[in-house]
Amino acid sequence: MDLDSRSMTSEPASPMNGAGEEKTELSSPAFHSRDSGFFERGIKTMLSIRKSKQSLNKEKGKEGTGTWKGKRLSLRLSKSYDEKKNTVCNGVEDIGEKIEAESIQGKPLSVMEINELIQKGQLLEAFANIKYLEDETITERDAEKYKDNPQELVRKSKDVDLLYNSITNMIQSIVVGTLEHPTVENATLTSLVTLIAREEAAHPNTGNAAGPGSDLLGTPRKWREEWKEAINESARKRVLRVPMASKEEESSWLDLHLGFLQKCLSEDLLKIKLSVKKCYPEEYQVCDVYVEAFHKAIASHLQDLSRRPLEFNELYTLLDWVANVYRSELFLGHPDLKPEVKTENLSLLLAPADWDKLKTDYIASAKGKIKSYFGNILRLEVTEKWEKEVHPEVKENLYHSSLSFDIQTIIGEHMKISGVISRSLEMKMLELCLAELQEFIPRFGEEFMAWSTAQDSPIFAPCFAAYINSFHDLASGLETMFKVNTEELQKILEALTRNFTNIFFNKLRTKVQPLLKKILTKDWIFAAERPDSLASAVSQFSEHLQHMREPTGQELLRDVHKYVVKEYIMQVIKPRRKMNRETRQQVSEKMNQEARILNNMLIDQGSDSDWLLPAIHHIADIIGEKKKDKIKEYVKELCQDYPDIRYKKWQTPELLGSIPECQLTPYLGHALQLLFSASSHTSEVKVPATGGRSPYSSFCTAVSFLFFPVCWIL
Repeated sequence: MDLDSRSMTSEPASPMNGAGEEKTELSSPAFHSRDSGFFERGIKTMLSIRKSKQSLNKEKGKEGTGTWKGKRLSLRLSKSYDEKKNTVCNGVEDIGEKIEAESIQGKPLSVMEINELIQKGQLLEAFANIKYLEDETITERDAEKYKDNPQELVRKSKDVDLLYNSITNMIQSIVVGTLEHPTVENATLTSLVTLIAREEAAHPNTGNAAGPGSDLLGTPRKWREEWKEAINESARKRVLRVPMASKEEESSWLDLHLGFLQKCLSEDLLKIKLSVKKCYPEEYQVCDVYVEAFHKAIASHLQDLSRRPLEFNELYTLLDWVANVYRSELFLGHPDLKPEVKTENLSLLLAPADWDKLKTDYIASAKGKIKSYFGNILRLEVTEKWEKEVHPEVKENLYHSSLSFDIQTIIGEHMKISGVISRSLEMKMLELCLAELQEFIPRFGEEFMAWSTAQDSPIFAPCFAAYINSFHDLASGLETMFKVNTEELQKILEALTRNFTNIFFNKLRTKVQPLLKKILTKDWIFAAERPDSLASAVSQFSEHLQHMREPTGQELLRDVHKYVVKEYIMQVIKPRRKMNRETRQQVSEKMNQEARILNNMLIDQGSDSDWLLPAIHHIADIIGEKKKDKIKEYVKELCQDYPDIRYKKWQTPELLGSIPECQLTPYLGHALQLLFSASSHTSEVKVPATGGRSPYSSFCTAVSFLFFPVCWIL
């Protein structure tokens, strides 16, 4: 840049800029911007320097316009504006007026000298000199002094613009530094307000935007907007400066970071309320501006955090902080910040799209978490119970498994924490848990069936009963506690119960069949086997059903009772060699003894199928009786206990022996068919009034067919 002709002398600066000058306005070294060096270097490297006192006097003698005296009124605030500013630290205003008066009485400064004032923080004095330089240039321009040398006008305009920009940067430095230091320099901030007010009075907003070159002269510098932008920048830096550890250093890095963010910014806002606010006029709405700035800075920061690859706990921490912490008494809503800090008019901290994505990521991450939790339940059942053969606890006479409690706890806890964020998220979490549960239960059933099939464990029947109880509790709990429609889940549980029940009866069958096959063998007849051996084998399974929840336990116990009686009779009716009277009596006594032990045991365990009790006894009596008349009486007793038996077939004793042996097989086959299809019945036997066939009737008919081989044995 070319040298300014007025700045070529080497005379010293005005005495008012000497070492003994009082520095009261914006002079704190702490507020100097780190970027101010750039503008200082720009000033120093300019080849245009304003003239010294002698040069200025020469110019004043040549031209009748543009003198400092003629322009000094434009540097003063209007009377009405000064009256408005009486609320802002009158002492500092007086200092500003004093400095302005001194600058009017002195001589205009060079560009370099003005820049030195700016770097020292003496912005009011610097502004007065820049305004003089600006007004002078405008006057000379209007007088067409630069008609033949337009480049000179451009150079002088750039000098003015560069000096104003330097003040702008100092304003930004002061604002950013306000929260950087432990204490607030009231004089600095109130002088800043004065500076902004004088610039606004000196440059009324005409609506014309600043243009290139000399068009910048006289245009508003909009330092109040710069002040707001500086607050935004300060807030951004403050937010980004909050400590944040890496995930490798600290697993709870996000939780800790948000905690630090709360603490640091709460302290900043309290400082603004107590110390900064009083330095500004009410119209500045300082607290609102700072709150909005911090709000934007935090929103931007959280948006960046939400786009990181976050895990389940981190996603929840972020959601919870936004939904429940940010505006609460833990942060912006803290009583110490009221009423200055208001949250009612703040925009959403996260945009709806970002918020929805965060919730979607949370649910997707929860899917793996829930699956893992359910997998841990299964693993613990296998390693801590099945492999160690730990017997289930009995609570209130029922086998207890923690399965239902654990599952409902997992669902409940995840619904609870999700519901704290939003109702919709709570419902999504419930849907997810139910979907994972419907996948887990069949997998659990497969593991249990594989384990129970692979080995004969004494805890199978107790675990079977405990799990059936737990399934019932699970479905009931989901309906009552979580208001869930369990129709689909019930289907899965019913299928699993059937599979478990099949294994139960397979194991029962495997245990009792060897004993049943010994009935009517020599070892059995001659007491090689204990009379309670069959009952003992059955009890290994049936005794656990009394600890199963109703009605399932009772139904299974009926089925066990019916199965044992049926299988017992089937063994008796098989064709065998004829026995002498003494042997038949031994058989009869043994059958009665075993039937008594077996029935008493099952009744004691809770079976209500006492309608089955006489069946074996009647057959035993018939086997042990020689006289046909007596047999006829026993058949009558049988028909009284089982009224649906077609007794007329037995009214003629000769009929018993009139069926050839070759025709016995079809009768036996039909009898077994009826016996297999006959289901359990209550002890109160009622013959149907209609012609319909009841399960009890089918059983009786089956028993009636069984008398053919019995009579054949006789």
